[in-house]
Amino acid sequence: MSRPLSAAAWLPTVAFVLIWSTGFIVGKAIVPLADTSLFLLGRFAVAGLMFVAWSLAARAAWPPLREAPRHLLAGALMQGIYLCAGYGAVARGLPPAIMALLGALQPLLTALLAIPLLKELPSRRTWQGLALGALGVALVVAPAVQAGMHPAAPALSPWIVLLGVLAIVSITMGTLLQKSAIAACDLRASSAWQNLGAMLVATAMVGIQAADAPLHWHGGVALWAALAWAAIGLSGAGTWLLVSLVRRGHAANAAALMFLAPPLAALQAWLLFGERLDAVQALGMAVAGAGVWLCQTPGRLRHAQAR
Repeated sequence: MSRPLSAAAWLPTVAFVLIWSTGFIVGKAIVPLADTSLFLLGRFAVAGLMFVAWSLAARAAWPPLREAPRHLLAGALMQGIYLCAGYGAVARGLPPAIMALLGALQPLLTALLAIPLLKELPSRRTWQGLALGALGVALVVAPAVQAGMHPAAPALSPWIVLLGVLAIVSITMGTLLQKSAIAACDLRASSAWQNLGAMLVATAMVGIQAADAPLHWHGGVALWAALAWAAIGLSGAGTWLLVSLVRRGHAANAAALMFLAPPLAALQAWLLFGERLDAVQALGMAVAGAGVWLCQTPGRLRHAQAR
């Protein structure tokens, strides 16, 4: 059973949620400005160089070369395939709300797969929190999902939906890999290798896209600012915080934090772009928050009852 988060542990938890939620805004902003795979290649390259520099400056211990494939695979799954497939699906017509709804399956899938793979059995309180979190996300994205399913909206290709599902399965497996043998490696050095793994996936996708049509990159303040934040904030601080939380506790409890990303993204879209935010979405935010709180405090209620 995971221990309740201490007051000090809540700070990186809150920081992770705030940072991760901005990924939806970045994904929406860069679609008309650059090919998604080209943008992601730049993102992973900058983040990888940052972790290499940090590791060298701190004289961090690097894993033996024979273990490098594990770190490359973890990065390819957790960032490379996840983001290339997710951004690619949105760029090809999958509504971001549908992608966010698919993303709500990730903590549930993580909890299920953690049972046979990691021998982590979530508590009943954690399962209740996961159910509430998924319900909250569904309420938040419901208006956008309904709009995407309007008769006048273009029909979605099943292949595009499968691309979104691939993204969710990929980040789930990448998250679980963080609890494997690579967990013993210094996180800074591991992150450098993992970003290289993500770069390999993005490079392959850039090659595939370039073979079909010319790549576009409309450089400007907005695109370069998005790239800087995506590399330093999302692939740097955000992923580093997520892996840290996964290593310290149960994978399902850490993954449950992602339930808060769509509600916070909806709030950011309301503040930045004036998008709709109604009572149902506000209720969804509260429900998702309650679910995440249950997942992050799995032992507190039992301890209180025992006394």
